Amino acid sequence: MAITEHEAKQIEAANAGGRTPVVFIHGLWLLPSSWDNWAGVFEEAGYAAVTPVWPDDPETIEQARANPDVFAKKTLGQIADHTAEVIGQLHKKPAVMGHSTGGLLCQMIADRGLSAATVAIDPGPFRGVLPLPLSALKSASPVLKNPLNRGRAITLTLDQFKYGWANALNDEEAKQLYESFHVAAPGVALMQMANANLNPFTEAKLDPRNPARGPLLIIDGEVDHTVPWAIAEASYKKQSRNEAVTEIVKIPNRGHSLTIDSGWREVCDTALNFVKRFI
Repeated sequence: MAITEHEAKQIEAANAGGRTPVVFIHGLWLLPSSWDNWAGVFEEAGYAAVTPVWPDDPETIEQARANPDVFAKKTLGQIADHTAEVIGQLHKKPAVMGHSTGGLLCQMIADRGLSAATVAIDPGPFRGVLPLPLSALKSASPVLKNPLNRGRAITLTLDQFKYGWANALNDEEAKQLYESFHVAAPGVALMQMANANLNPFTEAKLDPRNPARGPLLIIDGEVDHTVPWAIAEASYKKQSRNEAVTEIVKIPNRGHSLTIDSGWREVCDTALNFVKRFI
């Protein structure tokens, strides 16, 4: 897809200012605006924030909810290719970070040698990551229960969001996040991750030993139902043999909403401190 006006403005600002870009990749059920708080912190720290879209992402929550079908059929490969296209317009090699499916995508981007430092937060699994805890299956069940969802855009109910995302929050904050951030998501992308170990041709794959990968930090919430610690730890172990720095951090008492809930700053600062070490 073509570079959007939103992306073009951010690319132009990053290149004109000469600052190192930080590319933020959102995950399922969110929009690029979910990174706005993080972008502000990194800008204040001297970086240039870039928040690329997934193909056909609406600009606002209201537009997304008015036309949920626009999210259907977006694959991991399509999203990664577009993100790489955005990065290709930057004059400096960026740091790249992502949450959930975005956490997998940022590792796929690093596997292409496009990242100077990578932070994968609650990252979705890639081929070779074997644990599949019951909570992850339950969180994914709204999509996986029907094979036809592969071609659909899926919206979570509030109760499904509370279980998969907001299990560490009170009901009031869970509802506030749901109303402020939640949008539909392509079922195919989640199915690609869920079936990665059954499909040798899956797009949900990378080379854990790739010497071009660069430094990597994996962050995971201690009580995350969607990407439990077992999945994050298995991802870390697969990549810990890489010649570049590979680290993992567990954030106590936090669930899958840790990038957007009231404790987001702790996670943001953890990511920022890692990036500062290398850029």
